[in-house]
Amino acid sequence: MEVLHIATAGSVDDGKSTLIGRLLYDTQSVPQDKLAAIEQSSKRKGLDFTDLSLLTDGLIAEREQGITIDVAHIYFSTPSRKYIIADTPGHFEYTRNMVTGASNAQVSVILIDARNGVVDQTYRHFYIASLLRIPHLVVCVNKMDLVQYSEARYNQIVEDFQQVIGQTHFRDQDIQFIPLSSLYGENVVRPSSKIPWYNGPTLLDSLENIAVDDNILPLPARFQVQYAIRPKTDVHRDFRGYAGKVSSGQFAVGDEVVVLPTRQQSRIRSIQKFTTQLPEAHARESITLTLEDDLDISRGNMLAKPDALPEARKEFNAIVCWMDHQPLTAGATLLLQHGTHLEKARVQAISGVTDVRTLQSSPDHTRIQLNDIGTVTLKTARPIFADAYTDNPANGAFILIDAHTHNTAGVGFIQQ
Repeated sequence: MEVLHIATAGSVDDGKSTLIGRLLYDTQSVPQDKLAAIEQSSKRKGLDFTDLSLLTDGLIAEREQGITIDVAHIYFSTPSRKYIIADTPGHFEYTRNMVTGASNAQVSVILIDARNGVVDQTYRHFYIASLLRIPHLVVCVNKMDLVQYSEARYNQIVEDFQQVIGQTHFRDQDIQFIPLSSLYGENVVRPSSKIPWYNGPTLLDSLENIAVDDNILPLPARFQVQYAIRPKTDVHRDFRGYAGKVSSGQFAVGDEVVVLPTRQQSRIRSIQKFTTQLPEAHARESITLTLEDDLDISRGNMLAKPDALPEARKEFNAIVCWMDHQPLTAGATLLLQHGTHLEKARVQAISGVTDVRTLQSSPDHTRIQLNDIGTVTLKTARPIFADAYTDNPANGAFILIDAHTHNTAGVGFIQQ
């Protein structure tokens, strides 16, 4: 059964956790004992209804404050597919959590409070969804019950959001708009009789009909080696395999490959997944390859096809979302993790910080603060073999690590 990865986004109190709780409740994905506990918790809070947001806000601080702080992953399924939802925080100070939560999403669900309309965080969330090249976007105009299910109010919000769409450089997103009330379940799983002027799908219908296919785009083949396998047993004494994950594209037995950075060439002898022999492997599959030749290959090396090699990049521009309390400044030295390849990197220059309302870069910034998104020039000690993120997201992203604390300090996207 195929899996759809979803990331939610929205400002504080837009109802993300309640919406997810409603999805779980109306698809009968909540165990009875957990539902009973939520009902009791709602009564203790003095509520006359079951607070479905408690199904997702798992941290004590989240329940006490009524907000989402950390990324929560929620799982549910329907007869047609499985779902993994990353419920990300809405606060500005947790922007970094949204970026990490949405990094693997195929769909971004952005909530807008019908009373407040498009706000600053809406711009930020849409910009991040576009930056991450999330192909599908569902804009949920929530809390329609608080504006008397007004069609005029809904149309105004859609018009305002359309202006936001016009400012982005990523024009290939499939975008849908849905008016709903997560508190009362209107247009979440079942159509709403209170919104007769809307003839589109419910949220669940929309999610059920989104195409999930990792191989739609003819992306170049990339395989980063995680581990060289050399068993010590007599039975497999001559076995030399290379374990890792196909980042993009596909590999087949007999394909000619180039090892980077050494540029040695060989052909694929076999592809294995556990004990199963495969004729080919596709993006996101974790496999073990064997080659026809014994080559010096280790963790961090990349295999690619000779007719579509990635560019060797030693100095390049990148968009960076900064996640550290210590600001990023020009001249800083960090560790750059590109897949399994770890390399020292120096910040040569900071070009500016992006204004999420206008999507323009302000060049008068000399540092990138926590949760800022800026453009930098990086220089690595040795080349990394990467694609531009717009051409191949799986091989165009990296993380920056503080060399002293080893904390993740930022996530970056390589530009052309």
